[in-house]
Amino acid sequence: MTEFAETVDRAFAAALYAQDDAGLDTGASVLAADPARWGGVGRELLARGEAYVRQAWERGWQPADVLRLVRRDLDGLHLEITADLVAAEARRYARLPERWTDAEVWWDEDGAYAEQLARRVKADRFTLATAVLEVMRLLIRLPSIEPVGPLPGDLTEQAHAHIEPRMLGRIRALLAKAEATTYPEEAEALSAKAQELMARHTVDEALLAARGGGPAQVPAACRIGVEPPYEEAKAVLLDAVATANRCRAVWNSGFEFSTVVGFESDLEAVELLHTSLLVQGTAAMTRAEAAQRAGGRKRTKTFRQSFLLAYASRLGRRLAETAEHTATEAADNLPALVARDVAVTSRAEEMFPRTTTTRLRGATDHAGWEDGTAAADAAHVGAGRRRPPLP
Repeated sequence: MTEFAETVDRAFAAALYAQDDAGLDTGASVLAADPARWGGVGRELLARGEAYVRQAWERGWQPADVLRLVRRDLDGLHLEITADLVAAEARRYARLPERWTDAEVWWDEDGAYAEQLARRVKADRFTLATAVLEVMRLLIRLPSIEPVGPLPGDLTEQAHAHIEPRMLGRIRALLAKAEATTYPEEAEALSAKAQELMARHTVDEALLAARGGGPAQVPAACRIGVEPPYEEAKAVLLDAVATANRCRAVWNSGFEFSTVVGFESDLEAVELLHTSLLVQGTAAMTRAEAAQRAGGRKRTKTFRQSFLLAYASRLGRRLAETAEHTATEAADNLPALVARDVAVTSRAEEMFPRTTTTRLRGATDHAGWEDGTAAADAAHVGAGRRRPPLP
């Protein structure tokens, strides 16, 4: 064991397993005591951090999940350190799983990491050592969760059909325009066309698989962040979008994400549509608040919560109707789509054999509910046809 490893062991023994923060100061002092040894200590900390993030991956976590937790529980310096650990661990693999990380190693070599990080974030050794120990403490305390894909280095050649790149580009462009426009009718037409492309692709893919075209596919899974504020409404919206796109969503409120199970192209559709509708809903909420203020009524958190719950609830009903209409346009499509639904349901039940329902906080602001309902009606996401208002 090197002298640097011994130093890090002493710091970890003092800081990582203590129930209070007193040990953090002791551990940080051990790490930062000798400036001449700072480079070697930094190299050892980086190596330990790589091992800890690998342990997190083996427990089912992915980089975005860990970064989300660090962002919630710590601060920006810790977030940068965690991203560096992810990048350092990822460099050992020739290939990474989908949706893994785009973090890159920016430092010259590992022995220079600590000094270069100090200059980069303008922090002293003690501050950096404390932050590193807090990140390590969070990593070692992560529990096991349901894995949603292979580990880096353990990739298997599982067939997944993605949305064709040109179509994906068209969908993204349509949704971006829908988010940017201030004209409801234009946003309505753009969102409708994007949803239509997504729905048609799902039907085509199901029919191709039923006829034995292409390699056999199985459902996959991904995680989508569901973060405060108004996380309950966001989870309801995500569940509605997932259901409409023949996926299943399971919300983990404690770790602020939902796991979505479905075929890969449908997962891509869920990510795109959920993000776009959330952007549109937030913008509509801001406009509604401005209108309420102009009328002399002060808006509150209860207004925003009620607005987004109504928006998610009404959109859920509308998305379900749109999905049903698209699926039943041709009766020959139904057996292939049913087989797809069965496969997704089986995979979701295998991953989550025990789930519970959650009682949502009620919508207590009538004006917020009414405005949210109206905003959902304006966010047309059907298959290109106007529908009568819901009763």
